[in-house]
Amino acid sequence: MTGETDHSNQGEFIMCKIVIVLSAASTWTRADGSKYPSGVWAEELVVMHERLAKAGCELAIATPGGVPPTIDPHSMDPKVVGQENVDHFRKYLDSIAGSLKRPLVLAEIDTSRYDAVVIPGGHGPVEDLYKDPDMGRILAEADRDGKIIAPVCHGQAALLAAKNERGEWLFRGRRLTAFSDEEEVELGTADNAPWLLAKTLRDLGAQYEKGPNWAAFVVQDGHLLSGQNPASTAPLADAVLAQLA
Repeated sequence: MTGETDHSNQGEFIMCKIVIVLSAASTWTRADGSKYPSGVWAEELVVMHERLAKAGCELAIATPGGVPPTIDPHSMDPKVVGQENVDHFRKYLDSIAGSLKRPLVLAEIDTSRYDAVVIPGGHGPVEDLYKDPDMGRILAEADRDGKIIAPVCHGQAALLAAKNERGEWLFRGRRLTAFSDEEEVELGTADNAPWLLAKTLRDLGAQYEKGPNWAAFVVQDGHLLSGQNPASTAPLADAVLAQLA
């Protein structure tokens, strides 16, 4: 989706190319080996894509292997997110169905063609993106070139794949946020989790920060922008647009 739109926060046109990297996983393997239905959290994809597209950004969607992404069924449950949101998410997802059915292959992404790498969450990234070598390559190249890197919620799991030339974790010492351990507990998914995202980021040396559970919270560390949870998607998108402007 392309165009030139006046972004209300900036009052000017924003011309940019952004790759949105989505998990290709449809389940999350739990500590006991069971499979938890998962994928991409609808709100994080829809709100991010919608805001960036309205601002005039040219958007591409990529997944490991070019596999069409699965929308996390929990994120389309009216009891979880409300019927009005489900209706909106479904309508918007239908409008970008072509891109979702035929995503770009992550291994073929030329990072130099994009101004930003955006990574929505859902539990999918903790199944595949966290260990994907192509994800790691793209993040390392983007970081080296000072391009915007913007994961939200569990999208930060993708950061774990990024290593420097010495094999050290690329984001050690960087300020960031992600879905908190406390939120994972409240969601009811912590007990049987093979590992917790926020704890893992802290253990690896990230300067992890968090806001109140379920409230919008964004951390900016240079060109690394991160949002804590689904509610943080809109302000994260605005932060990306502010940097691009």
